[in-house]
Amino acid sequence: MNTKNQASDIHGKSYSRISVMLLILLATFAGILMQTSLGTAIPTLMKEFDINLSTAQQATTWFLLANGVMIPLTAYLATRVSTRLLHIIAYAILALGISITALTPATNSAWFMFLIGRVLAAIAVGVMMPLMQIVILNMFSIKQRATALGLSGLVIGMGPAIGPTLSGWILDQNHVIFGLTISNSWRTIFIIPLIVIIIALVLSPFIMKDVIPNKKVKLDILSLFYSVIGFGLFLLGFTNVATDGWTDVLNVISPIVLGMVLLAVFVLRQLKLEVPFLDIKVFKVKEFTITTITLILVTMAMYGVEMMLPTYLQNVHGLTPLNSGLTLLGGALMMGIISPVAGVLYNKVGVKRLVLVGLSIIAIGTVPFVFLSESTPTHIITVMYAVRMLGVALTMMPLTTRAMSALPTEMSTHATAANNTMRQVSSSIVVALLTSVTQNIMNTNAPNAALKTLDPIKYGAQSLTASMDGFRVAFAIGLSFAVVGLIIALFITNQKPETLEKDK
Repeated sequence: MNTKNQASDIHGKSYSRISVMLLILLATFAGILMQTSLGTAIPTLMKEFDINLSTAQQATTWFLLANGVMIPLTAYLATRVSTRLLHIIAYAILALGISITALTPATNSAWFMFLIGRVLAAIAVGVMMPLMQIVILNMFSIKQRATALGLSGLVIGMGPAIGPTLSGWILDQNHVIFGLTISNSWRTIFIIPLIVIIIALVLSPFIMKDVIPNKKVKLDILSLFYSVIGFGLFLLGFTNVATDGWTDVLNVISPIVLGMVLLAVFVLRQLKLEVPFLDIKVFKVKEFTITTITLILVTMAMYGVEMMLPTYLQNVHGLTPLNSGLTLLGGALMMGIISPVAGVLYNKVGVKRLVLVGLSIIAIGTVPFVFLSESTPTHIITVMYAVRMLGVALTMMPLTTRAMSALPTEMSTHATAANNTMRQVSSSIVVALLTSVTQNIMNTNAPNAALKTLDPIKYGAQSLTASMDGFRVAFAIGLSFAVVGLIIALFITNQKPETLEKDK
């Protein structure tokens, strides 16, 4: 066995870094598939459960909510609970959540059971995602982290695109693989992630080790309350924007405002506590704050196209969910291929140059989307999207690595939780912003309903124009995030990993 792969856990026992790394990547992949695979199955769920669109979208909304409110809690759990036990519990909850969802009777009255399964799965994924980064930060040296986090980009980058494509393929028709007939039922979507997470659960007691130092930290109940309710209300308000609009006081404005108030109280409390629930002081480190802000802008720029493109492809080009997913698959593969390479480049050239090049590629690659038309060839869109994802791959993991490396390892649990929380919140905001802006422009520029009867052809043409206006503005907003990110990135310190090692 290569001694470089050997390390000692907090009990002084030897273990294999690679084995632990492969296990958490395998399990996290199952979690991400659960997070993203239902997008193309919404119409099927509507038909099977006899529910409307807004009700079916709860499968995604409640997942995002439960996922978001769990992330800040991870800092406490990772500190208080042993690494191995926490992974086993998370994997078990995910397996339970997937099973409940897959076994839910297809009736209107049983929809709540489906949502319970989704919430349980989201709770597990909300712990697993930041926990993966914390484990990596504790297992590897600063110089090795870029490569390790780059490998995690294989999961984080490819999972979101593979999920919808895989679901579309499953729902398209029955498939025969190795002599076995794979049903096109919506339940089949959950088979692969369930098998993967069960394998991870069985292997965890033997492979997973306690690599995160633990200490007996008292749970501050008030902080937990402010965090869960504050983030929950804040994210709920933004998820309601798409259906209720920005002016809805009850469903949008009130939750957002109340959530912000509770979060402000949460922050003030953390600054006063001797042992904070979530250490906000990590943002006092300039390099951590700048790289985190840049990472947020990269995430928002990515969503600026990624979120709206499938709708454009299906509504304007008339593609099926499967074909629209296949159009984006090239970008997912690009993300998966380049993320590990980005880790190697980070070690050689440092973060600043890499991020400036990556954000420039994102910005340049987004410009053509601002000028899309209803006749833009699909293969051109595939190439442009892949170029953008090249830029995202060059920036996302290096920025995460630099943000974490700006702080001592003992602060990694709080830094990771803070970093992931900010990204989750920003993702929810940009989804709400783009959806509402696009829908508003479509509604404002939509032709008069009477024209549909008088001149159907002209009505269709004007409706298409209104849709394109909305999509172009959404893509332009995505471009603006990339440009602002490029400006912020100029203030990043271009230190290489070996320099950081010496500084510490």
